[in-house]
Amino acid sequence: RDSSPLSTDLHHPLFSRFYGRISRWMEAQGMAELRTELLAGLTGRVAEIGAGSGMNFAHYPPTVTEVLAVEPEPYLRRLAAQAATTAPIPVAVVAGRAELLVLADHSADAVVLCLVLCSLPDRPAALTEARRVLRASGTLRFLEHTIAATPGLRVVQRIADATVWPRFAAGCHTATDPAAVIREAGFEITQLRPVRFPV
Repeated sequence: RDSSPLSTDLHHPLFSRFYGRISRWMEAQGMAELRTELLAGLTGRVAEIGAGSGMNFAHYPPTVTEVLAVEPEPYLRRLAAQAATTAPIPVAVVAGRAELLVLADHSADAVVLCLVLCSLPDRPAALTEARRVLRASGTLRFLEHTIAATPGLRVVQRIADATVWPRFAAGCHTATDPAAVIREAGFEITQLRPVRFPV
């Protein structure tokens, strides 16, 4: 993996500005409630991988003592830093990549992945890093889109993934199975709730 000093930044100027705007629409369509559900019950120190524009920050419960939010895209990182100033809990926004986290071993009570696994070039490496930073009693929370249930939609997803979609959407691949990748990384999924979005 690339461990050069400049490897923490990933520049996606067009997508980051589009995502910064569409995130507000997504909140109004039910994503706010899904974020609250995702983060409910978390305690202690949380590492959020791929924080985007920081839309999760407002939904962390007061039992969380600190969030270390990792975001490699500079424009989105600036938006996340702004969102951190009004968060109900302390949030530190830092540059970094999921495959090479700037956290000590066993230093987090929880790791949060929200709409990010689809765009990671090396998902197994990212999940290995998540395991490394989690305490023995820690938990992984994820909210991700997944491969379609019907063959027809899967064909559409695979065509999109093989053509323009990843170029436009900062590496996002629609035909991913996040639950399978998480299990393959050695995590036990104790609760999984499929949802449709918009809800």
